[in-house]
Amino acid sequence: MTAIQDIQIIGDNIAIKWEDGHETFHQMGRLRSLSPSAETSGERDLLGKEIGYIPKGRDYSAVTVRSWNFVGNYAVQFRFSDGHSSGIYSYDYLRSIADPDE
Repeated sequence: MTAIQDIQIIGDNIAIKWEDGHETFHQMGRLRSLSPSAETSGERDLLGKEIGYIPKGRDYSAVTVRSWNFVGNYAVQFRFSDGHSSGIYSYDYLRSIADPDE
């Protein structure tokens, strides 16, 4: 796992420079739609009932990143303009979901 060297807002993207020199770009709305939180992706209760799932196809194109915090030395927690902040994006996950056009 490579750590983050720098993270910046550039237009409607989050740009990340990794310690290995690689750079990734994440469109803010797409980053929000791919949140790994239980609120977005759902989870199951003790009886197996799915709870907290937001249906696919929701439009996050107007959502922006307001700020972020590092979680240990392995993840980033973004705060979005729609109030969402419970997703913890591991460094490996962030690299795997980088915008495909880069």
